Amino acid sequence: MKTYMAKSADIERKWFVVDAANVPLGRVASQVADILTGKNKTLYTPHVDCGDYCIVINADKVVLTGKKLEDKKLRWHTGYVGGLKEIDYGTLMATNSPKAVEVAVKGMLPKTSLGRKQITRLHVYKDADHKHEAQKPEKVEIKGVRI
Repeated sequence: MKTYMAKSADIERKWFVVDAANVPLGRVASQVADILTGKNKTLYTPHVDCGDYCIVINADKVVLTGKKLEDKKLRWHTGYVGGLKEIDYGTLMATNSPKAVEVAVKGMLPKTSLGRKQITRLHVYKDADHKHEAQKPEKVEIKGVRI
C-alpha cells in the first residue's frame, strides 16, 4: 500500500463562510485554521498548500471569555528603539475586531512560507455583509459551542 501525496495541481479550492457571532475567539480561529491548511480534507498533505478559502463574518460579535477584554494584550514591535507597542483586546475589539480574528488565526498557522501563503486566503468582515457571493461559499457550523 502506498501513501498518497497531494500535488498542487490536484487541489480544488472551495469557499467557506463561518459565522463568528456569539462564539469564542479561539474556537473560531482553530476551525478557520483547519480550513486554511486543508486539514478538513481527505487529501491533506503537510508540505503542500491544499487549503480552502475562508470568509469570517460578524467579527464584531465574537466573544472573549473571562477577563480577557481587560487583561489580554496584543503586542508588536515597530523595529525602532523603544518601539514596543501594545493594545488591550477591549480597545482592539471596539476599534478593529477583524484584526483580532486575523491575529488569532495567524497564530495557529505554520510559521513558514506555507503559512504566509495560507493567511492570504482569509477574509474577515465586521458584519454579515461580504463581497464574495459570486463564489457561492458553503456555510460551516462551529463545533463545540457552549455559550
